[in-house]
Amino acid sequence: MKAPEREALLRTLKTRFEKHRRRHEGLAWDAVAARLATAPAGTLAALQAMEATGGEPDVIGHDAGTGGIVFCDCAAETPAGRRSLCYDREALDARKENKPEGSAVERAAEIGIALLDEAQYRALQQLGEFDLKTSSWIATPADVRALGGALFCDRRYGRVFVYHNGAQSYYAARGFRGALRV
Repeated sequence: MKAPEREALLRTLKTRFEKHRRRHEGLAWDAVAARLATAPAGTLAALQAMEATGGEPDVIGHDAGTGGIVFCDCAAETPAGRRSLCYDREALDARKENKPEGSAVERAAEIGIALLDEAQYRALQQLGEFDLKTSSWIATPADVRALGGALFCDRRYGRVFVYHNGAQSYYAARGFRGALRV
């Protein structure tokens, strides 16, 4: 990543960090910036990809012992640049007609992030109200996936719901949220 792009990304992340302090109480931007300065090379590229696809990444957690920082997609709705995807490669290959452009699991890997699991999704919802009009694929347990299904979540009626669907399904309003540990 070139210096101007890097600086622009860091400014965006800092602005979002300062605007949403409730998401990371007790953590200062200087600690985040220091962690990012020593992070592996692909870290900023992953954050840039999260930003470019509409994820609006922000810090949602940290480990005081290790200094680790957790970034998560905090866009109000599932990231617009990551919608209309089936769950994984197996599901994509199973579709004979009207295939989506890709799968959530593969796109997350390309970006360098991990799909949120149910616990992480519920924790995110404690920090705000997300997916009021959209839904997000979440990491699906192997036993559910082995039966052809996959899980997704959203927030409706003031509650977080976990649902199931065939892994090969895809919808314009369903994408995925990811997390990145730095």
